[in-house]
Amino acid sequence: MNKILSAEMQGDKKRTTGRIYRSTGSWYQVLGEDGNWWNARIKGKLKIDTDISSSNPVAVGDNVVFEIEDKETAIATIKTVKPRNNYIVRVSPHNRNQKHIIAANLDLAVIIVTIAEPRTSNGFIDRFLLTAEAYHIPAAIVINKTDLLDDSHQEQLKHWQDMYGKAGYPVFPIVALQPDTIKIFKETLSNRITLISGHSGVGKSTLINQLLPDLELRTSEVSEWSGKGMHTTTFAEMFDMPTGNGAIIDTPGVKEFGLIDISKEELAHYFPEIRSVMSGCRFNNCLHINEPDCAVKTAVIAGDIASDRYISYVNILETIDTKW
Repeated sequence: MNKILSAEMQGDKKRTTGRIYRSTGSWYQVLGEDGNWWNARIKGKLKIDTDISSSNPVAVGDNVVFEIEDKETAIATIKTVKPRNNYIVRVSPHNRNQKHIIAANLDLAVIIVTIAEPRTSNGFIDRFLLTAEAYHIPAAIVINKTDLLDDSHQEQLKHWQDMYGKAGYPVFPIVALQPDTIKIFKETLSNRITLISGHSGVGKSTLINQLLPDLELRTSEVSEWSGKGMHTTTFAEMFDMPTGNGAIIDTPGVKEFGLIDISKEELAHYFPEIRSVMSGCRFNNCLHINEPDCAVKTAVIAGDIASDRYISYVNILETIDTKW
């Protein structure tokens, strides 16, 4: 791990730096720059070099300065969160008007989806992608369980590959338990800090177990009566790749991505294919709904922008004033 800041003495307690690997809400597992693991908590006022207000001041992936309280029991106190390169947020599970930072300092955000058992909606995928766009994080889509698809599902698979590929997102159809199908995806993770997210039951833990064979994450089946997955991951956690190049951040199964701090005027900028043509609209403040001479609507009619993506844009636009 690269050194973030040299250790220093603060009174009779040693201060050093590290990276957050696991968060349980009140305690954090920190890998120190010396290679030792520390169980850290927050006491008193925490200095954070960012103006974001969230329900969790420290997130997995954060670089922190911490103070060693007890070397024998490896107990420490986090004093400062260093400036973040980026972060990705969702609506807080405890307060729908607050942000919850999922992870920080990411190189890639990946959403695992399935067409069947369970079904992932276009809307969920698009909300994840635009959240990544809003926080300047490259994103990719992994479509798992492709061995379960019938003919109609195969058409949906091709549609997603065409639609999201055209929008600029890498799409990886896989079967998590078949190593040959995940080879190309695995290569994209090299030298990157990658967040992996998705609904419960899409095979996220199964895929991570293939990428990190010594990990043995707990997995679960899809509930037969609901057709939905059951949660197996409780807290976000980061794991180093076996090669030592890059890491994966596993996250709890996400039911929804409510959007925070995105205005109606900004929304179109987070759809790459819409962003690429919107300069051709007659009005600078065009929302691409009822305005005349709208380049976006023209592109949708011409098939240059997928109608499903435009429908997602319209649906999300209508909910922006809603309190999440």
